[in-house]
Amino acid sequence: MTIRRISSGGEFEDKIGYCRAVVAGGFVHVAGTVGQGDDVISQCRSALETIRSALQQAGASFADVVRVNYYLPDAAEFEPCWPLLKDAFGDHPPAATMIECNLIAPQFRIEIEVTALAPSA
Repeated sequence: MTIRRISSGGEFEDKIGYCRAVVAGGFVHVAGTVGQGDDVISQCRSALETIRSALQQAGASFADVVRVNYYLPDAAEFEPCWPLLKDAFGDHPPAATMIECNLIAPQFRIEIEVTALAPSA
């Protein structure tokens, strides 16, 4: 089995020792991704763009996502993100879970992790 690793150059990738995405076993596994910005909406938008880029580098798109996990320190902040998420996934909604938990640093309001089908070789 071939394993392909995709880095986004994010600060935590080097500090912690992981990569943004791994293509293996017919799937693209995109690591939990936080975004930049002052509020949950801007951070959600930024995280989605980082994820979009990782998926594109793997030859996939949001239409190929089969699973998404959302992590937020405050569940009440999830609903304002719904329009952005609906836009990203459109007519191809994945199975989804939202978990309320602490994130790596208090300034982060949302972390998004996805699994997508990898393109056929």
